Amino acid sequence: MALKNVYAKAAQTVGKGLTSARLLPATVPPRDARLRHWAFTLPRVHDVRAMNELDMPWWTYRAISYVDAWLSARPHPIRAFEYGSGASTAYLRRRVDEIHSVENHQGFADFIAPMLAEAGEVDLTVREGVPSQHPVIGSHKPGYENQDFADYVAVIDEVGGLFDLIVIDGRAREACLERAVPHLADDGIIVFDNTHRARYKEAIAKSGLHERRMFGLTPTLPYPDQTSILTKD
Repeated sequence: MALKNVYAKAAQTVGKGLTSARLLPATVPPRDARLRHWAFTLPRVHDVRAMNELDMPWWTYRAISYVDAWLSARPHPIRAFEYGSGASTAYLRRRVDEIHSVENHQGFADFIAPMLAEAGEVDLTVREGVPSQHPVIGSHKPGYENQDFADYVAVIDEVGGLFDLIVIDGRAREACLERAVPHLADDGIIVFDNTHRARYKEAIAKSGLHERRMFGLTPTLPYPDQTSILTKD
């Protein structure tokens, strides 16, 4: 995490210099000019407010384009659930009729609350991990090893019903996927981020869902990543 923070600060500083020198555009390029748009976002790494202003989630460009088109063609009302809140929450709120999001970090939830309020009504639940030496549902993310995320994963059951779109981009994603499948509408989609990771590949293979892998550039990231779209057929 310390290395990421150092990179973020360095990228932001370099980006300001390049913008001042007119080597980067001062205004956002069109998204279909992908390389230019991506270069514009690089100095905004880890800046959730900047991503909100760009009206973009932290998924690959290919996945964003897919979801944009899918939502545009989807009849309303559209109901969404999200594991892991942030810029994607505001992005979705502008496009769906109902969104429920669960966040595992109270401080981050407090930080983004004003931003989400500007986007519209969002049902944001904070469910932090419970300290445990033997978690029922654990997380592989460094710093979260001795926390139980069973309550976090169960929020989708508490909200209940079927969802047209489910996002998995938070803690304990393997367990989140397993819990999400019964709540997915027959013709709905799951957006699962960072699916190049081996443990996520295994969870998706076990889920019985059809996977469309969308590898490529991601806004603000200096390296390619992968977001997957999962469906029942």
